[in-house]
Amino acid sequence: MTKQEILSHLPYSKPFLFVDELQHIDENSVSGSYTFDKDLDFYKGHFKDNPVTPGVILTETMAQIGLVCLGIFLSGSAASGLPGHVMLTATAIDFMKPVFPGEKVSVTAEKVYFRFKKLHCNVQMSNEAGEVVCKGTISGMVTNKMNA
Repeated sequence: MTKQEILSHLPYSKPFLFVDELQHIDENSVSGSYTFDKDLDFYKGHFKDNPVTPGVILTETMAQIGLVCLGIFLSGSAASGLPGHVMLTATAIDFMKPVFPGEKVSVTAEKVYFRFKKLHCNVQMSNEAGEVVCKGTISGMVTNKMNA
């Protein structure tokens, strides 16, 4: 499965798509990037006169790149050849630095395990200066249907 095929199977669209590009993906890891457009609606109220990307959005960005893209790749590489959907089940994230409007971030994830349709990954987000913004673990389940 190619990077473009993976991106085409993402179940998101703007304004909730937080993946611009995948730089690398294989059975053990993934890396990708996203630039936070300064006009995203949540910046209007988080925080007044000092906009910062909410932690839940940073977590979602790490989940989309570091869990969902890898899960699509792994399930699409399985015998069926059909990618499944990946639903987030657990996170444990530490936040170190803020991400401001207009910033580009890079996400890397390493698979800890993928068994019984459960994917567990170590994830890390860095800013353009190479500083770690946040890191932790994310888990999810690969399903055949969005409502499963």
